Amino acid sequence: MTALLSAFQLERPQDVATAVHLGALDGSHYLAGGTDLIVNLRRGHGAPRRLVDLGGIAELEGIRCDASGARIGAGVQLSMLSAADALCARYPAVATAAEGVAGPAHRQLATLGGNLCVDTRCVYYNQSEWWRQANGYCLKRAGTVCHVAPQGNRCRAAYSGDLAPALLVHDAEIEIAGPSGRRRVPLASLYRDDGKDYLALDAGELLVAAHLPPAPLRSAYRKASLRRAVDFPLAGVAVALSLVQGRIGELRVAVTGTNPRPLLIEETASLAGLPPDAAAALRLGKLVQAQVEPVRTTTMAANYRRTVAAGLAGRLLQDLAMGMGDGNG
Repeated sequence: MTALLSAFQLERPQDVATAVHLGALDGSHYLAGGTDLIVNLRRGHGAPRRLVDLGGIAELEGIRCDASGARIGAGVQLSMLSAADALCARYPAVATAAEGVAGPAHRQLATLGGNLCVDTRCVYYNQSEWWRQANGYCLKRAGTVCHVAPQGNRCRAAYSGDLAPALLVHDAEIEIAGPSGRRRVPLASLYRDDGKDYLALDAGELLVAAHLPPAPLRSAYRKASLRRAVDFPLAGVAVALSLVQGRIGELRVAVTGTNPRPLLIEETASLAGLPPDAAAALRLGKLVQAQVEPVRTTTMAANYRRTVAAGLAGRLLQDLAMGMGDGNG
């Protein structure tokens, strides 16, 4: 049975400074589209005393693409991201990832910032209150044991946002506002390798925008899920590639759905200079398999998700290369 929401105070600030002030107060939680947060609150995952609605802050809106790169406001809806012609042309993985999130109604509400900060998931966590209570809760909330890795002391709930890997392969940075001021950092530094404490944000800190560099690599994103829509990825992969005289130049690969944080695959530079053929795809797949760490956080076997992530990466490498022809990337 779905629980009613606990009582809370709703605040609607009109600027970032006011939002940060409210967000830093004890018991506050930011609210963007609410497509994941409200579901979790109804399941008993938290009971904030104050929700700070970010929907009225103009600075969090808008998409700008120019010679210096791109700026995407954290409050931009995913439906706008997937339909932005400039993003589709210059950063196709980002637009594709946005288009694949949940269903059309969700994308009308869900935001870039919300998807980047989406809560980690696990079959022992994303359940009703009475189900979790009957199982003794879990390390992520109210319990002391991670049921998928009971011998460890770290939550293994999986990060499953679609936008993070697409932005990671484009070397994105994020702009963060907080009580101590503003900072701009690489997107990868937003995440910790802990499903319970997965965001490296201090109290009151708020995502303002994502920034993408100019002259992006050619990119693509694909994911595997139990259903074709309205589902989180079992494994999602973004690949960005350049070719130099028909051979691999720069190659960046990122994965979601397998680890407590989105993962930028290391050692892809070892494939530079190789033809983007089946042999290179196999080598890339082995790099992915060696670095992803899926565990029993979904109804699908961990090894299946590892194999799928590797297969998606290899296929995307070949498909991107084929679409680019034999010229430079």
